[in-house]
Amino acid sequence: MSGAEIRLGQLFDRESGRSFIAAFDHGVTLGPKPGSENVVESLQRIIDGNPDGILISPGVMKVGGRLFGFHGAPVPIVRADWIYNEEVYPGLPAPLQDPRQGEHYEVICTPEDALAMGAGAITMFLIVGTSDGKTFSDNARQVAASVQAARRAGMPVIVESVLWGGRMEDKRDPELLAFGARVAAEFGADAIKTAYTGNPETMRQVVEGCPVPVLVLGGVRSADPAVVLEATQGALDAGAKGVVYGRNVWQADDPVGMCGMLRGVIHEAAGAPA
Repeated sequence: MSGAEIRLGQLFDRESGRSFIAAFDHGVTLGPKPGSENVVESLQRIIDGNPDGILISPGVMKVGGRLFGFHGAPVPIVRADWIYNEEVYPGLPAPLQDPRQGEHYEVICTPEDALAMGAGAITMFLIVGTSDGKTFSDNARQVAASVQAARRAGMPVIVESVLWGGRMEDKRDPELLAFGARVAAEFGADAIKTAYTGNPETMRQVVEGCPVPVLVLGGVRSADPAVVLEATQGALDAGAKGVVYGRNVWQADDPVGMCGMLRGVIHEAAGAPA
C-alpha cells in the first residue's frame, strides 16, 4: 500500500467506509464571508464538530494548523489551486467583476509544500465547460502534472470536477458530471468531489462511471438543515462515499450541531458510530 493510499484511507471511517469533510477554503476565492471572519475561531468551531477532514487554504493551514495537533483530529486537506469565482466580492472594482466563473486558473501550492505543512491530502479543480479549449487544456495539464507529483510524494489528490465554465448552463448535468469525474479519475485522482445532480437515479450514473470514491459538494447554502440532510441521503443512496460541505456547516446557526446531524446520516446510517 502506498503513502497516498494510507493517507486517503484516513479520511474514511473504518466501519461506514464513508467520509464527512468540512470545506473551509472559500476565503481564497470569496474573501471573508459571515461565519468565517475570524479564521482561527471559525476553524476551531469546525474541528469541534469532529468531521473526518477539513479542506482549507495554504494560508489557513499556516495560521491554524496547530489546531490539528492532537490524536483523532480531522485530517487537514489543502486547497492547491485558485479559480475566479462568480460570487464576486462586492468591494471589487468593476474590471475584476468577470462573470465567467472558472475561466481563470492557477496552481498555488505543490504537493510537496502541502506535505511539509502537515496536510493529509490536496484538492484541485477541474473546470468543465470553459469558454475556450486552451483554458480547459491548461487546467487539465496542471492537474495531471500535480497528480503525478503527488504520487511521488505519497500525497492523495481529490479532484473537484465541476461544470463551472462559462459555456455551462446546467451545472448539474448528469452526463457532463460523469464525464468530468471519469476524466479526473483517468488522470489519476484518488477521489472526486463533484456536484449532486439532485436525484439519486441520475447521480448513480456519475458514481458508477467513476472508478474512485465520489464525494458530493454542498452547493448553495440552505438555512433549513432538513434540505441539506435530504440531499446528503440522496447522494449516499446513489453510492457516493461522503460529502464535502462548506457554508452549510460553518454558516449554520449551530455548526457543531449541524456536524453531528451530518455525521449521523453519513456514518450511523451505514452502521458506524457517529
